[in-house]
Amino acid sequence: MRADARKNRDHLLAVAGAAIAEQGAEASLRDIARRADMGLATLLRHFPTREALLDALLRTSFDGLTARAGELETSSSPEDALVSWLRDCVACAHEYRGATALMAAALEDSESALHASCVTMRAAGTGLLARAQAAGAARADIDGTDLFALVAALAWIGDQPSLTPRADHLLDVVASAILTNRPA
Repeated sequence: MRADARKNRDHLLAVAGAAIAEQGAEASLRDIARRADMGLATLLRHFPTREALLDALLRTSFDGLTARAGELETSSSPEDALVSWLRDCVACAHEYRGATALMAAALEDSESALHASCVTMRAAGTGLLARAQAAGAARADIDGTDLFALVAALAWIGDQPSLTPRADHLLDVVASAILTNRPA
């Protein structure tokens, strides 16, 4: 990619990240292009769909969550690793308001631009959950899909102004429900 095209792409990503953090995943692509002082055609040349734009924004975060899962697996107890990763994953999902619905749909759609990064991120969490289950520290009746659904629900709670002050408490409640040895 030419240097000027790379610079435009990076600028579009920065502007899109700010717009989506403010307005949610349904932020106007035309508004994003306008904020970036570029035409809509330029945005669409780099990101032909909303999903492609979200994928570019989220991939770095998902790669970070995957790497974080690996670090936690070797540096923390199974319980602490799972709860730390869950907290990080909820924060990531909440960063781009409204993206959780697209992420959940992308898991089922192998043609989605978000599919591969969502599958990788879910697999990282599933590995931490399986580790905690093998240690007898987590309920055996949940799987990675359930864990992802809980992440989505907790991210949604953080998006609700009246519930935002309760978000950390509710994450602790969910963690207590997942882990067998964690006090409620």
